[in-house]
Amino acid sequence: MTAQVLDRIVLQPGEALFKEGDIGDRAFVVQEGVIDIVKNATDGDVVLGSIEKGGIFGEMALIDDQPRMASAIASSSCTIIVINRDVFQRKLSKCDPFVRGLLGIFVKNIRSMVEDRIS
Repeated sequence: MTAQVLDRIVLQPGEALFKEGDIGDRAFVVQEGVIDIVKNATDGDVVLGSIEKGGIFGEMALIDDQPRMASAIASSSCTIIVINRDVFQRKLSKCDPFVRGLLGIFVKNIRSMVEDRIS
C-alpha cells in the first residue's frame, strides 16, 4: 500500500483561505487551529460559525459546483489539510445515490437559509 501525502496550508490569524464568491475546487480539514466562516452582509461581516480541529469545510462548493457562499478566515494560527476535487468526488461516488441526492438537497437548503438570514 502506498502512503498518500496530503497538501497542507499554514495560515496566520486574520489570513483568508478563500473568499466569498471564489470558485470552489477544494475542501479542507482543520488539522490545528480555528477557521471562522464569514459572510458579507449589508451591515458588516457575520461569522456563521467556527471550524475547529478535525472539522471539514469548503465541501458545499464541491457538491453543487456553486461559488463559495462565505469566506474562510483563520482566527488563530492554523494548519489546514487540502482535499482536492478528485479525491472528494472519488469518495462521494462510493456513497449510495440516495445519500448523494440528500447531500445536494441539504446544500441547497443551507445556502437558502443563510441567504434568508443575512438579507
